[in-house]
Amino acid sequence: MFELGSVPQLLSSFAGNIFGMKAVNNLRLEDVHFPKILIKSFRGPQYGIDGIRRLFRVEKRPLTASVPKPKVGMTTDEHCKVADEIWRGGVDFLKDDENLTNQKFNRFDTRARRCFKIRDRVEMEIGERKGYFINVTAETNEMLRRAKLVRDLGGEYVMIDVLTAGFSGFQTLREFCHDYKMAIHIHRAMHATMTRNPRHGISILSLAKFVRLVGGDSLHIGTVIGKLAGKKDEVLMLEHEIEHEIEPCFKTKEHVLNQNWHDIKPMFAVSSGGLHPGLVPQVMHMLGNNIVLQLGGGIHGHPLGSKSGAIALRHAVDSVMNGIPLTEYAKKSSELSMALEKWGYNRPK
Repeated sequence: MFELGSVPQLLSSFAGNIFGMKAVNNLRLEDVHFPKILIKSFRGPQYGIDGIRRLFRVEKRPLTASVPKPKVGMTTDEHCKVADEIWRGGVDFLKDDENLTNQKFNRFDTRARRCFKIRDRVEMEIGERKGYFINVTAETNEMLRRAKLVRDLGGEYVMIDVLTAGFSGFQTLREFCHDYKMAIHIHRAMHATMTRNPRHGISILSLAKFVRLVGGDSLHIGTVIGKLAGKKDEVLMLEHEIEHEIEPCFKTKEHVLNQNWHDIKPMFAVSSGGLHPGLVPQVMHMLGNNIVLQLGGGIHGHPLGSKSGAIALRHAVDSVMNGIPLTEYAKKSSELSMALEKWGYNRPK
């Protein structure tokens, strides 16, 4: 019944015409279990958690990322200035917004060439590896052209809006990235159109399983305490599913299927949406260290600008890693102190 190695065919079967039947008032795909023969027909992540850590030389702490704000509308000059500031402040990854691709005010090719030159210079000057989740999402052939340009410029990562591009485009990009040894960052833009209604649609857990199956190396999962919808159980299940295997003893209120992933590597969970340095301890307590902490306004809204906001984030992470309360660590970090003074420990409403 199922074609091996084809997510489009699987989704046509699991989530096809039955959702449009008159006899069905509400229907929801809550979870999927893949047999071994199906698992073996997919590559899975190129690097996974351990591979990304080795590639960017970060052994234990969470990785960090930031989207320039405003997320769309910046010129290439403005975008590059923010890139330089956050990388120098200690952020690991610059990230494009899901809406930013090749607009006339910030062309993809120019942005890529200039940002990677800045990245190379910053790496040489401060001695840390830096990356760029650059959004290659487009018509498939154009997407592959953009990914090749990124590789030619020395980039190790590309980003795709997996649902707007479609799983066919994602699978094609994954095959391309296998040959060029590139990692893929997965943005889940548009997921709420099918995941948010608890009575109808497809759960984000099911979509996340397909993403891991094909081969994303990092995926947004929400925060629980941020600005986006997502209950604690849902976020914890997502984190556990893409980074581990669901175990029968894993306690959540929702039912999940126990998946043996065999040789499919785990993915980095990306916690994003309304975060600031004062929330870092709570997120790390819930999700552990194998996460990517992505802050936008919680960096760029810092009173002293983006570089100081990046430093504040890095110091917040360091404080948790060293078991030091934020208030204590802030005594020797003016950047963190000012971030806490502005945002405190408040959760977005």
